[in-house]
Amino acid sequence: MTTSPKEQAPAQLQSGGHPQRWLILGVICLAALTVILDNTVLNVAIPSLTREMDASTSDIQWMINAYSLVQSGLLLTAGSAADRYGRKKVLAVGLALFGVGSLAAGLASTSGQLIAARAGMGVGGAILMTTTLAVVVQIFDDTERVKAIGLWSTVASLGFAAGPLLGGVMLDHFWWGAIFLINIPVAVLGLIAVVALVPESRNPQGDRPDLLGAVLSTIGMTGVVYAIISGPDDGWTSTPVLVSAGIGVVVMAAFVAWELRIPYPMLDMHFFRNQKFTGAVAGAILVAFGMTGSLFLLTQHLQFVLAYDPLEAGLRTAPLALTVVALNFTGVGARLLPKLGTPLIILSGMACLAAGLAAIALFGGDGYGGMLTGLIIMGVGVALAMPAMANALMSAIPPEKAGVGAGVNGTLAEFGNGLGVAVLGAVLNSRFTAGISVAASSLPAALASAGSAEERARITDAFSSGLETSQLVGAVAVLLGGLVAAVLLRRAERGESA
Repeated sequence: MTTSPKEQAPAQLQSGGHPQRWLILGVICLAALTVILDNTVLNVAIPSLTREMDASTSDIQWMINAYSLVQSGLLLTAGSAADRYGRKKVLAVGLALFGVGSLAAGLASTSGQLIAARAGMGVGGAILMTTTLAVVVQIFDDTERVKAIGLWSTVASLGFAAGPLLGGVMLDHFWWGAIFLINIPVAVLGLIAVVALVPESRNPQGDRPDLLGAVLSTIGMTGVVYAIISGPDDGWTSTPVLVSAGIGVVVMAAFVAWELRIPYPMLDMHFFRNQKFTGAVAGAILVAFGMTGSLFLLTQHLQFVLAYDPLEAGLRTAPLALTVVALNFTGVGARLLPKLGTPLIILSGMACLAAGLAAIALFGGDGYGGMLTGLIIMGVGVALAMPAMANALMSAIPPEKAGVGAGVNGTLAEFGNGLGVAVLGAVLNSRFTAGISVAASSLPAALASAGSAEERARITDAFSSGLETSQLVGAVAVLLGGLVAAVLLRRAERGESA
């Protein structure tokens, strides 16, 4: 009698997990790293894109956000499809799509083409992020799953932080398109390894994909973020901004109503009754918000204000990544978790992340010393908070919904990424344009319009002031998110023990 993949998985886990589980973890972490790098690798190319494509600040934000928004809309559906049709099969499709999208991005010649290519990469990225974490949950047993998720989260943190460094190295030797073309050999190698090593697993009775939910969530989030990005340039009360925000809010409300009434929701809204789930949700969004938004600001600070070239700027963001890797691979967070508990670990991590952002804002304006301190403190915070939140979220969702659970985790991160760039970028743009006397959509354009050295100095000071304000806004948001997450997780723990 033939055993279904669904029936095979428990037998593997009883014997300690899949025999090649650690090698498989390495393969899928490589695929995940490539996807996550592309959330931040574009940041150091902002000056190059501004010059070569005559891109405005809004264009740049859309080049970054197109990737995040498409992923945000499709992650849940991709996870549901992986549960039903096979996680190995869907993972292979995601690698292929990501490779094709990277080729299109590398060869783009206009802002519109690059934005479209980034959206295409987001489709492949959505598939990859859900299936990689779902496979981790399936091939590791309960005793090793926390450690495996911790390593997967470490790779995620490393990808966000190392993106500017990789981008700087590539831009120092090649043109900006190379930062995308480098994905192609990685995608090919990953595809070969997935086919050869990753076991197939599926839930034959899994829910069918919620296509309307995916469309509604993508349109809704795009509308809201478009309004945030366009507000500083067009005016917060302008017709395009108000219409976009209105459409976004209405469509997101329709998404919630649709998810509540169908038998196979993309996101089961009843999960939010679980305070453990809700607390992890709040924390995950705000960590991504603070980390990605701060890197978006930081790379501009290093290049536009402190005059570092792309490679120098990338190297100077490396302490964040190195701190995350050092702490997670030495198991500091894993050892502290049973002693302090999930709520306190998450609160401590997010407090460190907020403190690091504030340190960069207050002490990083005149040189790199204060910025270095802030980056290290941020790295400590990310290393503590991200693995604990991913594990809390996945443990609050039924195991048979591993793909959907991974989709929820990825959706939160990607939505936080897009929101961080949009909100903190909007704060920067508002403060910058309010502080200059020339009409310009970016710092280089404003400097080109300046008539004297004194005016150029005032423009640079206005940009620095906008950066400081944006980073402080991010710090406050992250700290509040940590407090909310800790309170909800503590209540959930008390409820479980009662």
